[in-house]
Amino acid sequence: MTEIKKAEERSLNFIEEIIEEDLKAGKYKSIATRFPPEPNGYLHIGHAKSICLNFGLALKYGGTTNLRFDDTNPVTEDTEYVDSIKADVQWLGFQWANELYASDYFEQLYGFAVNLIKKGLAYVDDSTSEEIAKQKGTPTTPGTRNQYAERSIEENLRLFEEMRNGKYADGQKVLRAKIDIASPNMHLRDPLMYRIKHAHHHRTGDAWCIYPMYDFAHGQSDSIEHITHSICTLEFIPHRPLYNWMIEQLEIFPSHQYEFARLNLNYTVMSKRKLKQLVEEKHVTSWDDPRMPTISAFRRRGYTPESIRDFCERVGVAKRDNIIEYSLLEFCIREHLNKIAQRRMVVFDPLKVTITNFPEGEVEMLTSEDNPEDANASHREVPFSRELYIEQEDFMENPPKKFFRLAPGGMVRLKSAYIIKCEEVIKDAEGKVTEVKCTYFPDSKSGSDTTGLKVQGTLHWVSVAQAISVEVREYDRLFKVEDPSSEEGDFKDYINPDSLKVIGSAYAEPALKTARFEERYQFLRKGYFCLDKDTSEERMVFNRTVTLKDAWAKEKKKA
Repeated sequence: MTEIKKAEERSLNFIEEIIEEDLKAGKYKSIATRFPPEPNGYLHIGHAKSICLNFGLALKYGGTTNLRFDDTNPVTEDTEYVDSIKADVQWLGFQWANELYASDYFEQLYGFAVNLIKKGLAYVDDSTSEEIAKQKGTPTTPGTRNQYAERSIEENLRLFEEMRNGKYADGQKVLRAKIDIASPNMHLRDPLMYRIKHAHHHRTGDAWCIYPMYDFAHGQSDSIEHITHSICTLEFIPHRPLYNWMIEQLEIFPSHQYEFARLNLNYTVMSKRKLKQLVEEKHVTSWDDPRMPTISAFRRRGYTPESIRDFCERVGVAKRDNIIEYSLLEFCIREHLNKIAQRRMVVFDPLKVTITNFPEGEVEMLTSEDNPEDANASHREVPFSRELYIEQEDFMENPPKKFFRLAPGGMVRLKSAYIIKCEEVIKDAEGKVTEVKCTYFPDSKSGSDTTGLKVQGTLHWVSVAQAISVEVREYDRLFKVEDPSSEEGDFKDYINPDSLKVIGSAYAEPALKTARFEERYQFLRKGYFCLDKDTSEERMVFNRTVTLKDAWAKEKKKA
């Protein structure tokens, strides 16, 4: 298993306190946790917190974590989702002790249901879903039982077996637990345990036509696996009495449920239904579109597992729901990429610079460090020639004060190269600057400058002849408001129109020819980037992972 190195020492969270007390008291010899996703969609950043928590606790306390797929709804499940979930967990740096499925326990769960019927604690109900909802009452008025609750044990056993054997149509009958129809907790008002679904299951095929409800499958699956600490999000607090009731009545291993605050992130949505809308209505290209909050999207965008784990560690484990700043996530990836990213020069909006006193046709190979943050970093060769590209925005004909880039008569240093001075400006018929002619100072080479010249600006650049053309996709936040789900109208009305800007042909130094998918790059003065899967032999495509600085913080201050 991967060892997770903590960003900093911290006090125990409330779940760690519970575990330490349990181990100290000898309640358990070792702990067992589980991560139980439904295989009906792609995991998002909220799931990452749950993964880091469950697997992290097992690692810290020498326990185990099962990956259990809650595959109790055959209509929505697919092996594509199973494969993507496994890939996400492993990418985050974790390995499960056992790969399990709720469907592994269908026979056992059926047996548990039969036991409850035999105890007079479950019955077959012929009511429609609407009738059952009405009979359950409201939070302020108690529910009422119907005549089906009075069926004999023998009749319920026969009907339940007939349900299993496919005698009845979908929705014709359900199995309900017989608990307390007047309970102040709505979940205890004779909850559904089984429903009929004549649907093909991705693992069991057509062997079953009745499927357990989540609240019945969840706790019993935990118990079968001897899970000691079953960790859920806060919305499951009212489900806990039912979780405990089932285990107590069945007299099986007493797994215990604990609840923590789910991860809510601003400037995005986490609802699986809303994410599905974004994909199906083509607001994004796919589930792994780098603007999506899915783990696969963050991976494609260039986020590292270390940065996601760091983020989850910093967010912590709380008992109250809150919204986490997206900027914290961006801070975590900047921190990591600054340490590991290879530095490269790429010009997005080129302006030609001609060095008039550099020999025509000659190329000088200069050296530049790959990562100044790494004392052991390598260096690469960068070609320097008479014709170069710099960014259009790095030149102004009539600059304001404190403009330290290139201007007529002004001097700047070219990164890892020489100091140049602007001597002449060339314009087209419309008056647009198309070229600047400069001279360079041969004795001003970076690392061996003997000129004594003082310049305040350093620019990135590429040599025209050796530059390679690449596509750059500048991704930003998908929504322009902090909480699109709480705004008036359709949440999709708040999609950020500038969430993706494509630069079809940027000019990169030739070292990027050998870029690799697993590498991360800082394009000097531009941001952090990675190679996208759309890259082909004909075209290299780079995704912006994150900007060098938090531009949204400035916008927030302005607002």
